[in-house]
Amino acid sequence: MSGGEYRRRDRRDQRSSKKQRLIRSAEEELDAKLGFDLFTEGDKRLGWLLTFASSSWEDEDTYKVYSCVDLYFVTQDGSTFKSKYKFRPYFYVATKDKMEMDVEAYLRRRYESQITDIEIIEKEDLDLKNHLSGLRKSYLKLSFDTVQQLMNVKSDLLHVVERNQAKFNAAEAYESIITGKREQKPQDFLDCIIDLREYDVPYHVRFVIDNDVRCGQWYDVSVSNATVTLEKRADLLQRAEVRVCAFDIETTKLPLKFPDAEYDLVMMISYMVDGQGFLIINRECVGDDIEDLEYTPKPEFEGCFKVTNVKNEVELLRLWFSHMQEVKPGIYVTYNGDFFDWPFLESRAAFHGLKMSDELGFQCDKNQGECRAKSACHLDCFAWVKRDSYLPQGSQGLKAVTKAKLGYDPLEVNPEDMVRFAKDKPQMMASYSVSDAVSTYYLYMTYVHPFIFSLATIIPMSPDEVLRKGSGTLCEMLLMVQAYKANVICPNKHQSDPEKFHQNHLLESETYIGGHVECLESGVFRSDIPTSFKLESSAYKQLINNLDRDLQYAIRVEGKMDMESVTNYDEVKNAIMDKLVWLRDEPIREECPLIYHLDVAAMYPNIILTNRLQPPSIVTDEVCTACDFNRPGKTCLRKLEWVWRGETFTAKKSDYYHLKKQIESEFVDGSEGQLSKSFLDLPKSEQQSRLKDRLKKYCQKAYKRVLDKPVTEVREAGICMRENPFYVDTVRSFRDRRYEYKGLNKVWKGKLSEAKASGNSIKIQEAQDLVVLYDSLQLAHKCILNSFYGYVMRKGARWYSMEMAGVVTYTGAKIIQNARLLVEKIGKPLELDTDGIWCALPGSFPETFVFKTKDLKKKLTISYPCVMLNVDVARNNTNDQYQTLTDPIRKNYTTHSECSIEFEVDGPYKAMILPASKEEGILIKKRYAVFNDDGTLAELKGFEIKRRGELKLIKVFQAELFDKFLHGSTLNECYSAVASVANRWLDLLDNQGKDIADSELLDYISESSTMSKSLAEYGEQKSCAVTTARRLANFLGDTMVKDKGLRCQYIVACEPRVWSLFYRG
Repeated sequence: MSGGEYRRRDRRDQRSSKKQRLIRSAEEELDAKLGFDLFTEGDKRLGWLLTFASSSWEDEDTYKVYSCVDLYFVTQDGSTFKSKYKFRPYFYVATKDKMEMDVEAYLRRRYESQITDIEIIEKEDLDLKNHLSGLRKSYLKLSFDTVQQLMNVKSDLLHVVERNQAKFNAAEAYESIITGKREQKPQDFLDCIIDLREYDVPYHVRFVIDNDVRCGQWYDVSVSNATVTLEKRADLLQRAEVRVCAFDIETTKLPLKFPDAEYDLVMMISYMVDGQGFLIINRECVGDDIEDLEYTPKPEFEGCFKVTNVKNEVELLRLWFSHMQEVKPGIYVTYNGDFFDWPFLESRAAFHGLKMSDELGFQCDKNQGECRAKSACHLDCFAWVKRDSYLPQGSQGLKAVTKAKLGYDPLEVNPEDMVRFAKDKPQMMASYSVSDAVSTYYLYMTYVHPFIFSLATIIPMSPDEVLRKGSGTLCEMLLMVQAYKANVICPNKHQSDPEKFHQNHLLESETYIGGHVECLESGVFRSDIPTSFKLESSAYKQLINNLDRDLQYAIRVEGKMDMESVTNYDEVKNAIMDKLVWLRDEPIREECPLIYHLDVAAMYPNIILTNRLQPPSIVTDEVCTACDFNRPGKTCLRKLEWVWRGETFTAKKSDYYHLKKQIESEFVDGSEGQLSKSFLDLPKSEQQSRLKDRLKKYCQKAYKRVLDKPVTEVREAGICMRENPFYVDTVRSFRDRRYEYKGLNKVWKGKLSEAKASGNSIKIQEAQDLVVLYDSLQLAHKCILNSFYGYVMRKGARWYSMEMAGVVTYTGAKIIQNARLLVEKIGKPLELDTDGIWCALPGSFPETFVFKTKDLKKKLTISYPCVMLNVDVARNNTNDQYQTLTDPIRKNYTTHSECSIEFEVDGPYKAMILPASKEEGILIKKRYAVFNDDGTLAELKGFEIKRRGELKLIKVFQAELFDKFLHGSTLNECYSAVASVANRWLDLLDNQGKDIADSELLDYISESSTMSKSLAEYGEQKSCAVTTARRLANFLGDTMVKDKGLRCQYIVACEPRVWSLFYRG
């Protein structure tokens, strides 16, 4: 960059600094208005960190601007304050060996006005060959006063790195020949920069990782000479009492259309602040004044609402804004408010000349689809439901979630009736409006609040981000924390190589074979109806021979007890032996089955932990050759198999390079009147896209097909047993934390049963709350724990490894398939999941037994079906090469055996129903219903009742049908009960619904979908919804379909059958 360009940049910076000064001043005033006064002097204050955000701070003496982080605290008495923590943003620069000093001096000169400081830091680089010997890589740590300075320098240097990496190999060969000393020119110093690291870590995330600061924790905050000091108070565990406001809006809408903020109005805002309800009514839309009302669906979910009737929409908005400024909530809660409530309010406020960001600090980001503020959290419960609730897609609306999680049926009103009811039945609409606020508030307080703020104490992000980010991103954040603590430099985000070849053909895609899923039976299996078993005597003989081995394994390994301490070993052994002998001697039998789900607890995480699997551990022969520990007889390399799958283009490598050379010499027509440009001037991604399009056309023309058949190969991955274990340690600590929450959940379920038996209502409520809390937390940890495996194949992951993902799934599939080989000999396997087996065992099969010990209080309960499988799992999957660093100075490692992969048992269950397919000899995977002994559904997988957008007829039919599978005492009686329901619904279709009202029939046989784009944007796309929209336009006019959000409700006709389905909508 020339001197003139620097001067122009400085002038731009001066102009922008004045603008930034005004923005900063407005932000400070708004924060103060919302209760967050800046803490600048005085005694230290105790505060609970609610949230944080990137900001800036200006030195009053020098007028120099610095980046800082605004920290928003809540005190023990509920008051709030904020502090500004000055922190320098930075990133790392990698140079050629022994060039750090020269490059540092050059960068200081070149970016004198931008870079604040440069340090040479030694980091552990897991990509560095022979790093296990203690080698560290030197990086230049470039620090800045502001994030903008960092962005400017990073932008310059990224181009340098990209250029250098392109010519790196040729330059290395050339430089090895030139050995004479010469004076380095500035351009030569730039050539020595080979990589940038951690340049894309968000500033606020960088701050909390480096300073070990987390939301949801207490800190002593002190200020001295404008420097903030934070001291964590680990002794304080109780959360602060943050003011929470959950709100919901009702709006007008045109028939069959989604509300549009350009012309529709807000009819009502219902909201709850710390349990007290409020309702504001817009009398423009509502037919009568509404009195104060109460909506309390359950005693624990109380909802008393104070009602205010106002003349029009602008008064409604002003009243709500002023009330929020008065009560100053720290957390705003909505249900799908990111998509609807906040953007609608923002648009209507703007229509009336009000700016929501000036009133409450909230601003909608249309690109991200979020509404956020700096000083307050917006926690959208819908984000929690989608990621963490484990509810199926068809049950993620507020009404369905309320029923599933809070245990009551909320009020419902058809959206098409709302505007009419507001005029004609205002009291009913008011009750409906407040019912949504009550559901949202108690859903948040019961589930989302403890969940998000528990995760926020370990994940280095604000609560808004902890809620909204994908589980893979949360995994990456945890890994970055551990990498920082271990002084490991983070790799850059993975970018796939666009030019990978397999057997002389360009790869179109490559992946690995995932988990194994298979359905083995269909029909009704019930624990009270006998089923026939054809057992293998030889398998039972083997179980009898292995009985001592299996029981001793259960005592020593699973129970961690000495054999000598068990007092009733022979008694238990003989009880199991008698049952096994009887089953061996009479292998053909008919008896009531035991329906079990034998699944591996946290299978993928435990495969990772057992085999010390992590992306940096996947090594090649080249890596091993350079390592000091590469000696004859080494045990530090463990080899595991995985299955690779690739799809290749039909064209050969020579064809590809010929096409590439041809297209690189061409010019591309400029868009929108711009001049044509060389192909090589296009962005890299567009070059690759155009080249692939050219290759596809060539393949189709020359070979009559684009791709060859997919190829699969069993490959072997080498796993280093001595690699820095920060990844594995992160997974282990998270798994152990989940086990802790599962244990506490079990403890409090026991206390709940005791409380119910004693009838103590206070203890019952306390136990119920804690059961919900710990169940919610263990589910949250389950979601993220299972993502450590999927994360390594995520696009753009920092720690990426297809080999590791493949090893995990292939190992898991082998474990389940080996278990199946035994189960099909001693019982009847019904369905294979990725991590378990649904099976029916004979009713006389040994189940649960208790070993007593000399210590009368200590007992060991075992499940024999689990024990017999776990011994085989341990024999086939124990890692005898697991190594741990014990002496970092001398590089001494200890070796031990590791296997944390274990089956656990769920059941026995009352019944399992596996439907048959329409085609003979084909079974349907992932489609079954399982019932508990009390008749409730334990599992429901793959049925339409769980999905969105399916025919209501099918959903109602299935809902009525399922419990009929529990009727009757024989299979014939059971099928008759099911058939009676099926016949009734078949009659309804055969007689075309003449026995029910037309409106009810239409409700059953119609489908609906909301169009996310306008009809014009769909172009030539074909679907029932698009056909319906076009038919609407024919008789209601084009204005009806010009906007997005059109709700299409349609019936698919059976005639004319020659037409495609989407034309019959």
